[in-house]
Amino acid sequence: MADHAISLERVSVTLPGADGPVLREVDLTVEEGELALVVGRTGSGKSTLLGAMCARVPHFTGGVLTGHVLLHGRDTRDHRPRDLADVVGVVGQDPVAGFVTDTVEEELAYGMEQLGLPGTTMRKRVEETLDLLGIAELRDAPLRDLSGGQQQRVAIGSVLTAHPRVLLLDEPTSALDPTGAEEVLATITRLVHDLAVTVVVAEHRVERVLHYADRVVHVSRDGSVSSGTPAGLMVESDITSPVVELGRYAGWAPLPLSVRDARRAARDLRADLLGTLERSSPADRSASGERRRRGHVARQGGVLSARGVVVRHPGDVVAVAGVDLDLFPGEVTAVMGRNGSGKSSLLWALQGSGTMSSGTVRVVPPATRAPTPETAASGGTGGTASDSVDPRVLGAAERRALVGLVPQSAADLLYLDTVGAECHQADRESGRLSGTCADLLVEIAPGVLADHHPRDLSEGQQLALVLAVQLTADPPVLLLDEPTRGLDPTAKAALSRLLRDLAARGRSIVVSTHDVEFVAECSDRVVVLAAGEVVADGPTAEVVTSSPAFAPQVSKVTGPGPWLTVADVRAALEGVPA
Repeated sequence: MADHAISLERVSVTLPGADGPVLREVDLTVEEGELALVVGRTGSGKSTLLGAMCARVPHFTGGVLTGHVLLHGRDTRDHRPRDLADVVGVVGQDPVAGFVTDTVEEELAYGMEQLGLPGTTMRKRVEETLDLLGIAELRDAPLRDLSGGQQQRVAIGSVLTAHPRVLLLDEPTSALDPTGAEEVLATITRLVHDLAVTVVVAEHRVERVLHYADRVVHVSRDGSVSSGTPAGLMVESDITSPVVELGRYAGWAPLPLSVRDARRAARDLRADLLGTLERSSPADRSASGERRRRGHVARQGGVLSARGVVVRHPGDVVAVAGVDLDLFPGEVTAVMGRNGSGKSSLLWALQGSGTMSSGTVRVVPPATRAPTPETAASGGTGGTASDSVDPRVLGAAERRALVGLVPQSAADLLYLDTVGAECHQADRESGRLSGTCADLLVEIAPGVLADHHPRDLSEGQQLALVLAVQLTADPPVLLLDEPTRGLDPTAKAALSRLLRDLAARGRSIVVSTHDVEFVAECSDRVVVLAAGEVVADGPTAEVVTSSPAFAPQVSKVTGPGPWLTVADVRAALEGVPA
């Protein structure tokens, strides 16, 4: 086993308080200079597997680990994490949480200081790492001023200066825009190819990493782990990319892993799709366009109107620069843009509890809002925009009843000891019947037990709980900031269905996200921000297909054309609803 970079032999892990093992009888090897992609459902044990590989499990987490884990011959039974610092480096989901200094150069040197390396060695390695990661110009930059992609590269650099032979990364691109993610992945692949570093990446955004991987490691809900070549394992994996799903549907063999390979295999498929457009009547094409503009078809009685919204942060940093935005019932709006473009600042300003330097936000209360076809069918009532109110002047409970907000870190809104207590408090604060929030939670995420501590839930379950809490107030506008972080494809599909259902009931949904595949599946409209300004606003298909960065994989394979998802392709070829 000592010849392998990473070896796990009959490894089982039982965490404190768990009813059974999270990982069961795992046999796994990863060779030197390989990039291994770890996939699996939310809560399946991917982070636990990475923790076992670096000895944090069980030395820091507690619990019981049986079997053997070796890193270049060192058994984690006999070596604690500090004894492996020269062999393995770990970068967590949130790079900012791991920073301990103020500037890039200081952060790169800090780990070497803890290892007691000579000053001349430290200086040499800092320079080498700055050049390797392409961030030499950021040497003296404050860490808080960096973009998400830059922060992620600094986090990687801070462990690389110790010259580890193994690098473990947990969701390294989950918080990054598509361009930033590509920069980080380019850095990772350079480490693999040029320096023979062994890299293990746990990532839900499979489509971003799959075509770089040498090996895929699949962690199942029952704790079993399988591994194999990407093309081989993806044939039946429940965690895939849109390109793989398209290849399965089209019957391509071998399965393509990249847009480039899929594009080559899709010549006949594109011809068939274009043929459906040529054979369709103008009325059919109009109806197809309307399906892609669901929220734009029946825009009546805007529910929120923002004019000239400006948000300034300390240091006179302008995060939002005079944004005008109207939101409508029955519409899912995606807000996209690079890290630091002002998306989160805009959402907090719209909600009324965030900073807003100037401008106005007005929301029409449900009791006075003009009825839409959806609300009219369900008995809704309404009035005119003259009855609108400014959410900033309202109390917290009144504000939640107008505009609900689920922040990037959903757990920030959870402060009680049990799930049941959170639900009871939501009912009380919103003036709802007891059990309202709990019923919503069962609808959104069945199986979350009332006596569990919210902090013990998976990220997806925490998101579901916070979403249920916000929906208990029944706001006409619901804002979600990066809601797909930590969610596997199945959980994201469930969230998409929920948001579409909420929109069908007359709510206006806004989702700030970097997840282009989720946008393709869920949204009617896309608003793109750059430097705090709106640079694009229109139907999803028109906006995303015009940008290589924001275009989903299926559109890149099937274009030119309006197809964004595999469901769109099936609908076009089989005549079934998308």
